[in-house]
Amino acid sequence: MQATVKWVGGAMFLGESGSGHSVVMDGPPDHGGRNLGVRPMEMILLGLGGCASFDVVSILKKSRQKVRNCRVEIDAERADGVPSPFTKIHLHFVVEGESLKVPQVEKAVNLSAEKYCSASIMLEAAGVKMSHDYEIVGLNDA
Repeated sequence: MQATVKWVGGAMFLGESGSGHSVVMDGPPDHGGRNLGVRPMEMILLGLGGCASFDVVSILKKSRQKVRNCRVEIDAERADGVPSPFTKIHLHFVVEGESLKVPQVEKAVNLSAEKYCSASIMLEAAGVKMSHDYEIVGLNDA
């Protein structure tokens, strides 16, 4: 896996993934940016959310659950000072579908957190306190 990040000017950077996709990162005006892109630390949260959501949806589909929508709301805390790494991250999954089964959703969320999501596992190994929960919309079966 490869990526390139190029400085554009001020506090703006252009990231390009090895697969050829680009993303703009920028800082706030008080740090020389123009607020025209996500912050680099926000990118970490977005990557984590994408990694975990991919797992959850994939696992649910493999268990024949009729998933219509899945989103993860991420709440993170950072240490004071410099550097200010993440200290706590909570992922709240909201899974929507038809006749979703609680044990299947719970299993998918736990498998992502404990076995499959490389981003989550990497952050936890680095000392970030990770937690997760879920809610189900459209639940008809237990």
